[in-house]
Amino acid sequence: MTATIRSFLTGSAGRQGLWLLPLAITLLIGIVLAIRSPLFLTHENLLNLVAQAMPLLIAAIGQMFVIVVGGLDLSVGSVISFTTAVLALGGPAYLLIPLVLVLAAVIGFTNGFVISRFKVHPIIATLAMQYIVLGLARILRPVSGGDVPRAVIDAVSGSLLGVPYPVFWGILIVALAWKLVHGSRFGLHLFAIGGGAASGTDDAARNFGVPSGRTVILAYVVCSCFAALAGIFLAGRIVSGDPNVGLLFELDAITAVAIGGTQLSGGVGSLHGTIIGALLLAILSNGMNMTGVSPFIQTAIKGGILLLVVGLQRRRKMGL
Repeated sequence: MTATIRSFLTGSAGRQGLWLLPLAITLLIGIVLAIRSPLFLTHENLLNLVAQAMPLLIAAIGQMFVIVVGGLDLSVGSVISFTTAVLALGGPAYLLIPLVLVLAAVIGFTNGFVISRFKVHPIIATLAMQYIVLGLARILRPVSGGDVPRAVIDAVSGSLLGVPYPVFWGILIVALAWKLVHGSRFGLHLFAIGGGAASGTDDAARNFGVPSGRTVILAYVVCSCFAALAGIFLAGRIVSGDPNVGLLFELDAITAVAIGGTQLSGGVGSLHGTIIGALLLAILSNGMNMTGVSPFIQTAIKGGILLLVVGLQRRRKMGL
């Protein structure tokens, strides 16, 4: 009985990790907020909650790909800021949107190549990239401003048949990620490589014919492209380019992924768990904002949550 409860709490029973407990906590927080604040379930607040959660959800899903493979990407926030800066240059959407996705893919490829080929630790490689991309964003847009294409703004703030566009963003992003994780060989390779890394046998997947180097590079490319999508959404929402809008986004994304049961050592995790983790953080932030909790206290709470969920995860060696 004790082993069963521990398995439930730690998510050690399978490859999907801990996600039932975060789901229960998310529902509990939602119920408490609905009881304590009559504004929580209002139409306006729910729409605002969806819009607030969407960038984090997109960035967290992208981060999940590199964490499952046993990596980490600290350049996500800078990619988001850089994306908004490029989109605010004042060009047509049909040129700027493909441009930011290509640039994001180049950033992700560079991260993955340095990590897989030169064996640089993911934290060091992506931290260096974080500074590089952040510097470029501040060169392009020293302060907030610029002209975001109207098509980007309309894609975020409009609605179709009474359904806000952010809802469609969420459906499309989740469908794309689900296809990559569960409907492709790429998804299987991610878990194979991550499982080997978590157990200390980094060459296990390669010995079975899995192209580990190519898969790791592709995981970082996917992560950066999802960060660019989050940046596109944010640019449309704030209607400007902002070199600081992505600050600490990478930590929120990592926290959301970890809350959803993905082990930071790799090999264990799920898409639905990541979605739950992002929603939990979004609902928690929304509730604390409504109750007047200081942003500094909110940051401290997020750090405590990250430490707690990582501490619950089982690992065979010291490290992530």
